[in-house]
Amino acid sequence: MLGRTGALTGRCRFELHQCCYLSSSAPPPELPRLHYPAGSGSRKYRAEQEVGPMSPAQISRILKANEYSHTLPRGPASHGVLGFHSNMLPSNHPGEDRRSSATCLPGRGGVLFGVFDGHAGPACAHAVSQRLLYYIAVATLPLRTLAELEQAVEEERAVPPLLEWHKYPQDHPDGGASFFHSLRHYWQERLEDEDEEEEEEAEPEEDCGRVTSALVNAFRRLDYDISVEAQVHLSMSSPRRLSLPGEGLSVSSPLRVALSGCTACVTHISNGVLHVANLGDSRAVLGVQESDGSWSAVSLSNDHNAQNPDELQRILGEHPPSEWRTVVRHDRLLGLLLPFRAFGDVRFKWSAETLNRVYETRPDLMSVVSEAVRTSTLHYLTPPYLSAQPEVTRHRIRPSDKFLVLATDGLWELMHRQTVVELVGEQLTGLQQQAPIIPGAGTTLGGLQRLLLERKGRVLSVLEDQNATTHLLRHALGDDGYGSVAPNRLAKMLSLPTDLARRYRDDITITVIQLNEVDL
Repeated sequence: MLGRTGALTGRCRFELHQCCYLSSSAPPPELPRLHYPAGSGSRKYRAEQEVGPMSPAQISRILKANEYSHTLPRGPASHGVLGFHSNMLPSNHPGEDRRSSATCLPGRGGVLFGVFDGHAGPACAHAVSQRLLYYIAVATLPLRTLAELEQAVEEERAVPPLLEWHKYPQDHPDGGASFFHSLRHYWQERLEDEDEEEEEEAEPEEDCGRVTSALVNAFRRLDYDISVEAQVHLSMSSPRRLSLPGEGLSVSSPLRVALSGCTACVTHISNGVLHVANLGDSRAVLGVQESDGSWSAVSLSNDHNAQNPDELQRILGEHPPSEWRTVVRHDRLLGLLLPFRAFGDVRFKWSAETLNRVYETRPDLMSVVSEAVRTSTLHYLTPPYLSAQPEVTRHRIRPSDKFLVLATDGLWELMHRQTVVELVGEQLTGLQQQAPIIPGAGTTLGGLQRLLLERKGRVLSVLEDQNATTHLLRHALGDDGYGSVAPNRLAKMLSLPTDLARRYRDDITITVIQLNEVDL
């Protein structure tokens, strides 16, 4: 088997069988009376009519539905990671975000975490969340370990596990056998690469460079395999077969995966060194505790969109000047896609001839994918326009580096990174240690009362949420503008009908990785 899974209580194992098949912005204003105009199918919604007032228990039940916490055992195997908190709150139906976390077992090891933001459906994010960490494990393993894996497969012996998963039950991988063939081809090509030398004991800087290269190679190879698998499936399946009930709707269909897309933000932590590989507009932010006890936020990733001048220049530089007016329009790639780097989204990567053949000959396929991918793209002249090459940053963990926050853009659209770090820092260290409030010379009684109420609200919030990511969700959706949570606002944000929720927030997925022991 290639993977095993740690459950909420105890451990269970699953086998990956061999198979021959193969831009931050301010939070929304106070919610008005919600309704659709008469011209929208006469469907009207009023929040107060859809649901009654939500109790604190109902609010917490929704916020905590997908939370998960895990503590890693002390010792070298933890690589300096003490544990992590994670949570997801969907807005789309079904939700398009995914998350993954696992420990690499053979070789030098390491701990891996990722958040994945899907678009045009959840299929690509679902597949990447299951597969990418395996590809990273294969990319980072010594060649002698890969040779042992290959020999075990050839001799039909049990394959030793590559990963130990740390997952909430709903995150468990499925359909692992369907991609074993592609993963095996990847490690076979690594073994056959005459230019790749077997590594002995490498110097720390050289080893870090190898991790960077491995992350880039794993991302690019998985995206390549997603594309190839889709083309093979397209050539081997008939229109009649694809139109069978439920067939085209499968979230694991290679064509569905390739036609949808996702961003990814993944961190690899090993022996006190942290690498972040980012693709798109999810973010990694480091929480640093200064000597005076205050918190600082350090970004370890860059957004790959039109708000990043360097990324915009990269896109323009890859296409002729005659296309500079059309490559990016309305801050979107070809006027359609916000992130400039992503997995899948083959309508921005395949040749125009291949895409036209799909559009013209496979109307059955087009009927089961998102409306966004059903028509050909204007000004599609010099593909590929979209890249799956991640930007990798490296950081050696210091004693002051207390935690790392990985989150999809749904969080960063509602909260500034400094606020995020302060909330997590308070959650992990406890507010009991905070210095007493000392009013300034100009503080009025009203101002002092407001400070005391704010402190009380934040203390109650910390006591209510033991999971730091749930704490963030509560504040992101219910922020009253003064650092506390307004229960009425939080209840309204959580009770929005599915058709309206996306107007106010995106899917939100957060993982907080604790890097250093908190002084209690």
